[in-house]
Amino acid sequence: MRRKDMLDRTWQEFSNCLGVDPDLFFPERGASTREAKEVCRNCVVQSDCLEYALANSEKFGIWGGMSERERRRIRRQRNAERQASIVEIA
Repeated sequence: MRRKDMLDRTWQEFSNCLGVDPDLFFPERGASTREAKEVCRNCVVQSDCLEYALANSEKFGIWGGMSERERRRIRRQRNAERQASIVEIA
């Protein structure tokens, strides 16, 4: 992904979380993420937010309706798929 794409945040102007207290999206360890995920649930830029977090390796907070643990799972799955496609080509 190009560096410019990683820094482009124009999608944020259309997010459900615009104007919401950011602390909601960075709960303390063990605290519920339910409220933050509820804000994300019907957001029109949810996928843009998630892709931004994945591309920038965001380690904390709720991004695109997903926790860091959930984002790690996506990264592992994508890496496995990428590796499988490389093996198929070879």
